[in-house]
Amino acid sequence: MGLQKDNLPVHVALIMDGNRRWARKHGFSPLRGHFIGEERIEPIVDRAIELGIQYLTFWAFSTENWKRTKREVQFLLRLYRKNLSKTVSRFHQKNVRVRVIGNLSMFPKDIQEETLRWIEKTKDNSKITVNLALSYGGRDELLRAITRLVKEIRNSKFEIRNLTEQNFAQFLDTAGQPDPDLMIRTGGVSRLSGFMLWQMEYAEFYFTDTFWPDFTAEEFDKALAEYQRRQRRFGK
Repeated sequence: MGLQKDNLPVHVALIMDGNRRWARKHGFSPLRGHFIGEERIEPIVDRAIELGIQYLTFWAFSTENWKRTKREVQFLLRLYRKNLSKTVSRFHQKNVRVRVIGNLSMFPKDIQEETLRWIEKTKDNSKITVNLALSYGGRDELLRAITRLVKEIRNSKFEIRNLTEQNFAQFLDTAGQPDPDLMIRTGGVSRLSGFMLWQMEYAEFYFTDTFWPDFTAEEFDKALAEYQRRQRRFGK
């Protein structure tokens, strides 16, 4: 794709949309789409490592997903249980740090504990940081950030007069990380759907009709090439 190694985004966020529609298109159960979609994450991580991209955020499970059918939610939870240790173990071998953004407390206790165990195990890895957005919603994140801020104020650890955009960011799920430079959404839908509302102020958006199960490293390169063709301006 002729990518320039010195003009790549530091942080790429991905909305992995289109699993169910891909499945219907191919005559499969919608659940099959989720299964195949999960397998597409690691090749993107591998390509990002190859290119030197430092942060990836995958929106894996939204707050809205809890409203889907009980059968589909239970399948997604089983899929996560089955693949978490296997996938993150491979990430760990590749020096990947795993983080979670979102409201992890909404998941069953065993999933919470296993996820936290892998976050702890990979915390010192330095090749790339992979954020998994689990039970994530942009408004929910902002409300939880405000709750944290209020708690700090009540505990006399923070004075509201000192509040700035920069120190408010420390209460977000992505505290300590750079904001995304590029947001990729697959599946032909051209909206944010509440994804990282605070952090996306200056992100470039890339929308593709390609369903997530068909989103390969080559498709990832196309998005990066488009990012490099754009003239980025900030507040001008």
